[in-house]
Amino acid sequence: MDSVKVISTTTIKAPIHNSTTCDSHQIINLTPWDLQFLPLGTIQKGLLFHQPIPIPNQINHLKHTLSTTLSFFPPLTGRLIITTTTTTTTTPNNTSCSIICNNLGVLFIHAKANNTSVTDILQPNNIPPIVHSFFPLNGVKNYQATSEPILAIQLTELTNGIFIGFTLNHVVSDGKSFWHFVNSWSQISKDSHKLPKLPSLQRWFPNNIQTPILFPFTITESESQDQRSKLPERIFHFTKAKLEELKSKANEEIKTEKTKISSLQALLSHVWRSIIRCKKLDPQEDFRYVLIIGVRPRMNPPLNEDYFGNAAMIGDVRMKVGEILECGIGKVALEMNKMILLHSDEKIKNDYECWLRMPRLFSISGLTSCNSLGTSSSPRFDVYGNDFGWGKPVAVRSGGANKSNGKITLFAGVDEGSIDVEVCLSYEILEALGNDNEFVVPISE
Repeated sequence: MDSVKVISTTTIKAPIHNSTTCDSHQIINLTPWDLQFLPLGTIQKGLLFHQPIPIPNQINHLKHTLSTTLSFFPPLTGRLIITTTTTTTTTPNNTSCSIICNNLGVLFIHAKANNTSVTDILQPNNIPPIVHSFFPLNGVKNYQATSEPILAIQLTELTNGIFIGFTLNHVVSDGKSFWHFVNSWSQISKDSHKLPKLPSLQRWFPNNIQTPILFPFTITESESQDQRSKLPERIFHFTKAKLEELKSKANEEIKTEKTKISSLQALLSHVWRSIIRCKKLDPQEDFRYVLIIGVRPRMNPPLNEDYFGNAAMIGDVRMKVGEILECGIGKVALEMNKMILLHSDEKIKNDYECWLRMPRLFSISGLTSCNSLGTSSSPRFDVYGNDFGWGKPVAVRSGGANKSNGKITLFAGVDEGSIDVEVCLSYEILEALGNDNEFVVPISE
């Protein structure tokens, strides 16, 4: 495998004649769910395909259909506006941030990796480092979208395939909205100029909330939080049958009719216990598992399913290492289940209003640490339905943004009903997991 060579860069804008982009000064104010991501890195996800023929025609087609798709997603062609005002009071809440939908455009990069094949990406146990080079805007933080694009896309030609890497500002979008855009583009690229699911661009604010929201923020503090990791990553594949086995085992262990453990809760408990077992920690140590909990269906009334923006909260479960190992996946999954159920409409709104009183921004070190794991993304997102006209993807991969020790990313597997778990840990722990007969064999074996 060699390095990636950039062939061309283009700025893609939405058609100016479209009614959704005619207001070049539309402002979208941001919620606490959005603002807390300012110091972090972007969302970086990408799709691997066998190569369509001919490539030049496909690139031109992709650029054209991307422009069409962007007419439905005006925030993606805009920029952030971050304003800090000088006050005579002692309050640190003097910064605001909004999206201006000014159609400055999306970055589109055409690149080549002349000696890298699809097999080179899929075969190794650990994800090859070159994969991170398939993503644009590496190292860019969300707050830098005052000048950097909110969305950048890189199409990298391989010897027998292509990789489309997406870098999307996490202040503007969460994972669900990210895949809404990708699904829309692939659909338009394949055979349609209409979307069955239009994005709902109106952000959610409680009544009587003054916007834009003010909060404390300085670039110096943000830059000091860059904890970018060089740790290896490995993908483990769980078949539908294995997931059913874990689910049945978890529910059998808790023996209650009131609570049903889901396949995902059972899987995450299994992953948690297996990693702790491989780490060989002191039984009396505390360990934390961090989950991203979507709030769209949990609010009353529910948010629009196609709400475009961030609509998720952080939840965590804390247990002793010894307890996790001794009690089985059922008990661990039950603790996860209880924590998730606590996120009712009342709690969501209380936490939202608490943030308004005491704003706080995320840091990578705060989400994962030596004795914690953090899970992002979801196997419910439609990854393998993204057919741009030359067939479905053969794999999905993530970039290097927001990676740290203990970061776990979930994807739907290529086989229906399966799940892929991308784990970022030390080489020794990943090797131990791969050799652990109680866990699962890696996807590549």
